Amino acid sequence: MSKYWQVSKTHMKAQLAWRADVIFNMIFTISRILFAYLLWGTVFQQGGTVGMFTFHGMLSYYIVSSFLSQLEMSDGISGEIHARIRNGTFSRYMVIPVGIEKYFMAMELGVVLFYLIFDLIAAAVWTVIFRIWFAFTTDPEILLSAVIMAILGMVFMVQLNFFLGLLTLKYQGIDTFLMIKSNLTALVTGTIIPLALFPEGVVNVMRILPFYYVTYLPSMLLTGMIPEEAFRGVVIILCWCLVMQIIIRRTWKKYRRKYDGVGI
Repeated sequence: MSKYWQVSKTHMKAQLAWRADVIFNMIFTISRILFAYLLWGTVFQQGGTVGMFTFHGMLSYYIVSSFLSQLEMSDGISGEIHARIRNGTFSRYMVIPVGIEKYFMAMELGVVLFYLIFDLIAAAVWTVIFRIWFAFTTDPEILLSAVIMAILGMVFMVQLNFFLGLLTLKYQGIDTFLMIKSNLTALVTGTIIPLALFPEGVVNVMRILPFYYVTYLPSMLLTGMIPEEAFRGVVIILCWCLVMQIIIRRTWKKYRRKYDGVGI
């Protein structure tokens, strides 16, 4: 376990070399909240509610969902694996004394821990600036369920991006897979529009997919909404993590023989 913690610490420290990325990450978080403020401020001009949201409830949701979505930074894993396999340097991960998938999970942990404090600051600042009556659950069980779900959601996204990267062992390019994943996650994670505003039939379909539990449901739970889905959500995303792990192992076992890289 200590060797993986060393990997996390190394990547945490490595972020200091890219300080501009920290600034842009905070700007992106701020711009998303600002966009939500301007958009929903217009919608809620006459007061009332939209779906199950009040104006401040909607902004609370966007602040939490923006915070969680900015913490999920595993997209680079698939690109890293793809590039390493194509140029023959994926061998470096095969010779180090750590599990390859666990290495990338440890790497993601280091990045998340580094950006955690900055994303919290950005969210807190805009809560004060916009004078939002921030809605947050006070139920410890719901809070715990939301945190566990958010962690499992990030684990699933690491697994998914790791799996997509491994597809390079079979396919020359994985751009199509990455495009489908990006478009699907942008919609189904609820970072653009809260899924509660979609027709019930559409939401029921989305509940089958793991992306529903990555950002949207944890955000809803943390802002005190749909608490009845908490336990079921944890179970479903956990099952998806287990299924994804089986798929990864079978894919790696089947296609690793096709890799003929050189160098490290």
